[in-house]
Amino acid sequence: MKTDVPRPDEQTAHAFLAHARHLLSADYLPRIERCLAALAPGDVWWCAAPAANSIGNLLQHLAGNARQWIVAGVGGAADVRQRDSEFAQPEATRLTALELLAHLRATLAEVDGVLAGLTAASLHETRTIQGRAGVTVLEAVFHVVEHFSMHTGQIIMLTKLRTGRDLAFYDFTSGEPRTTWNEVK
Repeated sequence: MKTDVPRPDEQTAHAFLAHARHLLSADYLPRIERCLAALAPGDVWWCAAPAANSIGNLLQHLAGNARQWIVAGVGGAADVRQRDSEFAQPEATRLTALELLAHLRATLAEVDGVLAGLTAASLHETRTIQGRAGVTVLEAVFHVVEHFSMHTGQIIMLTKLRTGRDLAFYDFTSGEPRTTWNEVK
């Protein structure tokens, strides 16, 4: 972020951070959970094409990215990410859908803890993340949220391709869309 851009006040920073936390834990994660519940056990590692990623790869990638950018990059924890391994899991070492989900949930809990401690002033601090110097905390948070959104959409599409069914994220019976991804199906 350029230094000549006005800094957000505490109220704006709080709203931004609250919305980021909500999207990660109450929007994207429940949709991913709904997808995993719809899949057969082996489907989490199914690939649509040789050069495509499986849902399992994407779940590992989401956890790795969020941990690297927020828990390590913003929060100061050790960066132990091995990005290439997120996409190259030998069949014998592949985690189950439940194990992948547990890892993603644990990572998001750590991310949420870091985000809960941020202030307006901290959003303008800079970090070096993935070898990129000068990344503001605001940029890091925004990156993780948009990255999570993109891959959640891919997980939804892969689930629909694999199951051939609607995941019923919305209920239209009242004429107005009502979200249902937090409901158990």
